[in-house]
Amino acid sequence: MRTIRRCGVALWAVAAVVLLAPAPAVAQTTVEIRKLAAPRSTAPAPSLPGAGSPGATIVTPKPLAPAPPAQSEPLVPAGRVALAVAARYGRDASLISGGLIWRVYAAKPDAAGMFPLIKEDHAASPTFVLPPGNYVVDASLGLATAAKAVQLRAEAVHEVFEIPAGGMRLEGHVGDARIPTGQISFEIYTGSQFATAERRRIAQNVISGDVVLLPAGTYNIVSNYGDGNSVVRSDVNVDAGKLTDIVVTHRAAVITLKLVNNPGGEALANTQWTVLTPGGDVIKESIGAFPRIVLAEGDYHVIARNEGQTYQRDFKVVTGVDGEVEVLAR
Repeated sequence: MRTIRRCGVALWAVAAVVLLAPAPAVAQTTVEIRKLAAPRSTAPAPSLPGAGSPGATIVTPKPLAPAPPAQSEPLVPAGRVALAVAARYGRDASLISGGLIWRVYAAKPDAAGMFPLIKEDHAASPTFVLPPGNYVVDASLGLATAAKAVQLRAEAVHEVFEIPAGGMRLEGHVGDARIPTGQISFEIYTGSQFATAERRRIAQNVISGDVVLLPAGTYNIVSNYGDGNSVVRSDVNVDAGKLTDIVVTHRAAVITLKLVNNPGGEALANTQWTVLTPGGDVIKESIGAFPRIVLAEGDYHVIARNEGQTYQRDFKVVTGVDGEVEVLAR
């Protein structure tokens, strides 16, 4: 079920979506939508950008700054033509104020079959000075792009590109506590998780606070907290010209395993661990005295092997209750 509450003059909305996680728990995803022009940042920009899949563009909220001052018109020498370009989020939307990459290509391929890159610019509204002729101009905003064929003759040309793109910013929570950066990552897929068509992953290893710029549409977010079984899948709509803040709530806890001779005793080194579901499915295997694992809320069975002996016990994980699970070596 999805509920939407509108405040003010519909500048933003909040939607709560209850989703079934793969673990035996129910997770919640909260979505907050803001205008992309110049929203107030609700999450600090990370010190390092996230790592994206090939072709993905993940940026900090620089494109959300106010529009830069207008650029002075360049001098156009004889035999050249001015091509001024700008982009907006849609037909009746505002101009895009930053984060754009403009590329001008020759309209005909070279001997190798490649379209030569003539010029590139990262300004919001650049003006290219080019010889008369035919060109292809490509405008990119993150993963959203638009291209036009342009013919330059004698008069200056002004082109406005429509890029129906929006921003997505992600973070994870356990209860009311924010999951620290580095302990949670996100993958983004095209389309809904319930769609029958094949979905394509367009970004991976997205970290908390990063802004991913995408074409407007529906996306499936896969959130991985730790390397255990705390995985949440959420469907989110990205609107053109808006920043969508997404908070994924995991029902999980951090558990430290210890094999001890006596309760509260020193952990035994070189212990091999296997964590399983009650049905026998292996969740995590590790070696060490104090392995830490993030587990979704639920019941588990753990097996500890040390010096040829095997020890085991059942335990329960409660959301937000981090702690130790001791296995007695007896």
